[in-house]
Amino acid sequence: MRIVSLCPSLTELVFDLGRGEDLVGITTFCVHPADRVGAVEKVGGTKTPDVERIVELAPDIVLLNEEENRIEDAEALADAGVRCLASLPKDPATTAAMVREIAAALDGGEPGERTARATDIGERIARDIEERAARVARDAAGARRVRWAYLIWRKPWMSVNRDTFADALLRLPGGENVFADLTARYPEITLEDLRAARPDVVFLCSEPYRFDERHALELASSTGIERSRLRIVDGEYLSWHGSRTPDGIDYAERVVRAARALESRSASG
Repeated sequence: MRIVSLCPSLTELVFDLGRGEDLVGITTFCVHPADRVGAVEKVGGTKTPDVERIVELAPDIVLLNEEENRIEDAEALADAGVRCLASLPKDPATTAAMVREIAAALDGGEPGERTARATDIGERIARDIEERAARVARDAAGARRVRWAYLIWRKPWMSVNRDTFADALLRLPGGENVFADLTARYPEITLEDLRAARPDVVFLCSEPYRFDERHALELASSTGIERSRLRIVDGEYLSWHGSRTPDGIDYAERVVRAARALESRSASG
């Protein structure tokens, strides 16, 4: 099978399903696994794919994400007779379903010794997602809610609402998104909005915008929020869906627990 992946998290998933050798095209943003993606042809960015080149590669399937990729590119590929499989998981349950669907698609029509190889691996990943999500939710039952804001961009400042993957992961361990009810999935906010929301913790993600210590200090100075309540977090664990999701669920639990512990110490002090 010849596979093109136009989404970084799906590229990682293909490798983890044991089908990396079948990839004939990926995007310039596909960086995991770091020791293997260099050998695969790059066919443009997630929103600027070289559709003509992809068609020339004659893939059996192109994997897309409905948020990362543009519908016009998917339509152009479909019009050229290329089979496309698009997904948009927003929580662990739909991520598990996506893993199963992609694994089954990659195994379709394969010779006997390879049939169900990806399907079996995908089932293990999907069950791991479901079991970890259930455990984290169970362990968080009755725990004090942690009110958080999750920032993904600067100039303008942007956050996430409840209809996002990051929200779902951070909600599992007892997190509560202070911007959950905003209409846009990735709403623009002001620093006054952030102050007024009074989050217990502000998560500054490493992806898509790479926040670092300078930005944490800037926000502390601009908003009056204590530096200890501004946490730089791994955006790949909290926003990539696929084979990274099991560890992402555990990571979300750790950062919410750490914020809860900080609140407990502040309250007792």
